[in-house]
Amino acid sequence: MSFFDYFRSNKKPTSAELAKERLQIIVAHERGKRNNPDYLPQMQQEIIEVIKKYVSIDQDQVSVQLDSNDDCSVLEVNVTLPD
Repeated sequence: MSFFDYFRSNKKPTSAELAKERLQIIVAHERGKRNNPDYLPQMQQEIIEVIKKYVSIDQDQVSVQLDSNDDCSVLEVNVTLPD
């Protein structure tokens, strides 16, 4: 099988292949959650409450993510504000 045959293949993935791919995504998502500290959900809720004091937003419009490197942790907060 050549490199280009991979892109030309019209073969539809089987249900087992789709299930395997979906399971890999779920496992990766759960592994990401496992590394987060226990206080992160509470912190996210408190950040949402503070923002709600000034702007009307839904909880779905706020995402909080913690990225950790060897010697540095970065808390990233993304808020979609209404127009």
